[in-house]
Amino acid sequence: MYSILINDREMTTRDWVVDICIAVAVFILGWVQLSLSNMTFVVQDEDFRTLIGVVNVTPTFSTYMLLGLTTWPLILRRQFPWPVLVFVFVAYVVALTQAKYVSAYTLAFFGPMVALFTVAHERPMSEAVIAALACIAVLLFIEMPFGLNESLVLLSRIQNATLVLFSVMAGVALATYENYIKVSEERALAAEEASREEAARRVQEERVAIAREIHDITAHSLTAVSIQAAAAEKMIDRNPEAAREVIVQVRDTSKSALEEIRSMIGVLRNENQEAETAPTQGTDRLDDLVEYAREAGLEVQLDVENYHKESLPAYVDVALFGIAREAVTNTVRHAQASWVRVALSSDERFARLTVEDNGKGAASLNSGGHGVQGMEERVRVLGGHFSASNRAQGGFTITADVPLNEANEKSAGE
Repeated sequence: MYSILINDREMTTRDWVVDICIAVAVFILGWVQLSLSNMTFVVQDEDFRTLIGVVNVTPTFSTYMLLGLTTWPLILRRQFPWPVLVFVFVAYVVALTQAKYVSAYTLAFFGPMVALFTVAHERPMSEAVIAALACIAVLLFIEMPFGLNESLVLLSRIQNATLVLFSVMAGVALATYENYIKVSEERALAAEEASREEAARRVQEERVAIAREIHDITAHSLTAVSIQAAAAEKMIDRNPEAAREVIVQVRDTSKSALEEIRSMIGVLRNENQEAETAPTQGTDRLDDLVEYAREAGLEVQLDVENYHKESLPAYVDVALFGIAREAVTNTVRHAQASWVRVALSSDERFARLTVEDNGKGAASLNSGGHGVQGMEERVRVLGGHFSASNRAQGGFTITADVPLNEANEKSAGE
């Protein structure tokens, strides 16, 4: 009951000023309407006024008092929409039913119209319908001693009922429009928030990709260092010069790995623009990868005869090299293979990488690392197709196909 009597909204100074101005404007409008409705002024022929049943009235002080009762409460219309509506409507009905005593035959319906509009605008739709039906029922069936003929009485009833419907429909329409604007703004804010979250997600994915690069670099380099250090240890007594050369290779490999990791961490920390934009080296380091595998005791077959690096986007070349490095590292560390084959090819539509060995197959995969999942994610980002399976002759093979048209479009979009 309390929620119906008092509207739950905060009123600013501007709101109060607006409502006071509306109440004053409605009162002045009603005053002007009463003054212009003097029948002597409108219909000067007394005989004709009598014929059509028009009673000549001159507004009195009581008439203007009733006008004030139907307008001044509108100052509180948004804080107390229902009490204000009931008050001004009852005042208007009393004025009509007692018209012959207070000279209020032509009292305007402006005050109840604004009160009805407010209920329809501020309150739920169901309450607006109830207010409209209740007011129409009263206006259509109350006894009004107008002293007019029946036609004018009927016209007055229909006119007031129409004004009720108009007021309620206007209030509902404005409330619907404001709700639409509010929902649109909320959706815009939600979309903006979703956009920020998507941007954050992409940043996180990029950081994961960089972490994967660091993982690959570390795994590749430490494995190479481990193999080289073991070789140096075996040769240090019988061939110190060769051992010294291997140790130099260990130092160079470590230095190269540290530089790459430092570059990656620079991207993560946003240290400088050069670190953000410096590309990771690509297939121009295939010779290092081959040397790494050979030092691990593998026979290496490298086929790049049909690979045209200069016609590929740089990041596609980098991605293919990263996949090759991951695959060869897994072969060296886990497959117990005797040979590995790396083949690269490209044409106008696709770039393809194939890495295969004769090792233990899928059983050699390291489930605790990025492994095959990391390679597959790289290919999927580029819109390509990735496959990994055991070879029928024994061993394992991975194939990565990257469509160059999608890669070029992605590069252009970025």
